[in-house]
Amino acid sequence: MNDLLNITCPKCGAEFPLTEAVSHRLREQIQTEFDRKLKDQNAALEARERKLHQQKQQLEQQAQSIQTLLEERLKTERERLSAAAAAQAQEKLAVQMADLQQRLARQHQQLEEARQAQLDLLKQKAAAEEARENLKLELAKQLDAERAAIAQRARQQALEAERLKLADKEQIIQGLQKQIADLQQRASQGSMQLQGETLELSLESDLRQLFPSDEISEVKKGERGADIKQQVRSNTGLVCGAILWESKRAKNWQPAWVEKLKEDQRNAKAELAVLVATRPPETIHGMGQLDGVWVCEPAFACALAAALRQGLLHAALQRAQDSGRADKATLLYDYVCSVEFRQHIEGVVEVFLALRQQLADERRAFEKQWAERESQLEKAIKHTAKVYGSIQGIAGRAALPDPRSLQLPAASAP
Repeated sequence: MNDLLNITCPKCGAEFPLTEAVSHRLREQIQTEFDRKLKDQNAALEARERKLHQQKQQLEQQAQSIQTLLEERLKTERERLSAAAAAQAQEKLAVQMADLQQRLARQHQQLEEARQAQLDLLKQKAAAEEARENLKLELAKQLDAERAAIAQRARQQALEAERLKLADKEQIIQGLQKQIADLQQRASQGSMQLQGETLELSLESDLRQLFPSDEISEVKKGERGADIKQQVRSNTGLVCGAILWESKRAKNWQPAWVEKLKEDQRNAKAELAVLVATRPPETIHGMGQLDGVWVCEPAFACALAAALRQGLLHAALQRAQDSGRADKATLLYDYVCSVEFRQHIEGVVEVFLALRQQLADERRAFEKQWAERESQLEKAIKHTAKVYGSIQGIAGRAALPDPRSLQLPAASAP
């Protein structure tokens, strides 16, 4: 029985068990099959890594192309809006100049008619006076001395009365001019506190509308800190960082604002800090970074918020990817194909549209204010001219000549 289980090698004549020969051959076949499958799997993994690397490069190129396109569109839109505003201002100025010229022409015509009527009246008066003097020549000679005395006393009394009336009118004019100056100063200055709160509320409303998933909290009045704190969160609820916002609506730039905001940033432990100012420093045009703090004009606040928020989201995503580097390519592909990425692109476009609407609203508001102020000034000048004309009609043009501000160009000619 044992001889049947042994095999003799035809070459060397050695004997070995049949089971060992079969198991050795099976082991060689299994090892060969395993090596082949392992080689195929390694080749497939290398091909997949090359494909993922190519996809990553393509995504980076697409992102760069989108950023370039957005910058070009922003520049074109800004130039178009500037040109439209300049053209509209020029057209309005031309209409105002034409209207002013028509007013001056009508006033000049009325002045000429008034002069002619006054000349006719003087002629009639002179003729009547001459006739009366001829009829009463004898009586005038007898009463000349007494009439001269009475006339002198009457002139003195009239001059004294007119002097007192003129002093009263001058006092009224000075009071009106002071009131006009006060109203103009109040209208030009406005309430700085109310303007600052308006800018802060507008910024808070824009941030809440653009980023509903973020936590936008307002710093209460009387508490130390900036105006708004924006806690950035992803669509999945992941906390990605904080942005601290400070708004300043003033006529001049104050360097101390930056140091104060940096101190608030350290206290709030925020990753980024942004200072929105109506008058940024001369080195900042639109938006830029100054001593570690982002500074921008109100028109660029939403665009800057979208860019900074995107940076925090990417940083948080990068940290998550570093924790599982093997899934980085899959996460990147999922992010590009996600709704969040599409919403970011739509948000940037919505910011541009909102900026255009904001410019239109501001233009309409300023035009309304200018029209109201112009109407008030026209009324004040009109009433002042009427008061002065009434006094001049009593005292006479020789005693009270026209002031330079109330003279027409044609009135100065002889």
